[in-house]
Amino acid sequence: MHFFRLFLGCNLLALSLSAAMGASVDTLAIPSAAMNRSMRAAIVLPATYAKAKTNYPVLYLLHGGGGTFSDWLKQTPDRMLVHKLADQYNLIIVMPEGERLGGYLDSPLQKDNQFETYIAKEVIDKIDNTYRTIRDRKGRLITGLSMGGHGALYLATRHPELYCAAGSMSGALDLNSANWRITPEFAKQIEPGFTRILGPMGSTPDYYAANSVVYMTEKMKANDVKLIIDCGVDDFLIEPNREVHRRLVYNKTPHDYTERPGGHTWDYWENSLPNHMLFFSNVLKANGTIAQ
Repeated sequence: MHFFRLFLGCNLLALSLSAAMGASVDTLAIPSAAMNRSMRAAIVLPATYAKAKTNYPVLYLLHGGGGTFSDWLKQTPDRMLVHKLADQYNLIIVMPEGERLGGYLDSPLQKDNQFETYIAKEVIDKIDNTYRTIRDRKGRLITGLSMGGHGALYLATRHPELYCAAGSMSGALDLNSANWRITPEFAKQIEPGFTRILGPMGSTPDYYAANSVVYMTEKMKANDVKLIIDCGVDDFLIEPNREVHRRLVYNKTPHDYTERPGGHTWDYWENSLPNHMLFFSNVLKANGTIAQ
């Protein structure tokens, strides 16, 4: 009897460990014809993916400025956060490369910085042709932090045919850093990166305003894309977020907007992402695109 209990206990432990492992991670090289190079993306597959035959909704999760595609797997206090959310909501989570200051836009000045085309066209095509995905906007979501928050709203606003919902966590929603709460030293530090892809501030044409989400709220109103935006009250990007919220309220665009205690930190984003996932899950349910 003692041996049987020990055997049963070992098997239960093995099952618990297997369940704890849950989601798996792929690292995929995704070539870009637009930029004539290849970049990596991390893909988290829910535990059910290996045995199921169904197609899955996909969340595109973007990193911030100064970061890289693996940040969401390495920088959160809970390193298993994305794995747990993929399992909890039974969806694929894709974390593509956006480089340190690619802006998730097609630079009018630099041929090696065409990240709008890369994410919206080349990455989606590669993911849809590699995994069992729902190849429809009703099963496709996008969000991100900081530069990635701006990128997510930017891409969804410019390509509403691709995404049913979009979010921003602590987003740099105005690319003009004069509207951020930062020191002159920090402004000087980031200036070369912005100048490279958008030209000098104050030049004509004004590529900063043309590519800033804060000036796209009328297009957001015209799109049928569900929106969730949040920012910490101590974040240096709080004012652009408030301005986007004010404009969306003024033009009567439905959106979920939240301010919470916190700054521009991974502790804040670890708390923020599950809220975005709950919001997205409700959108997928309404669309009938929850994986079975």
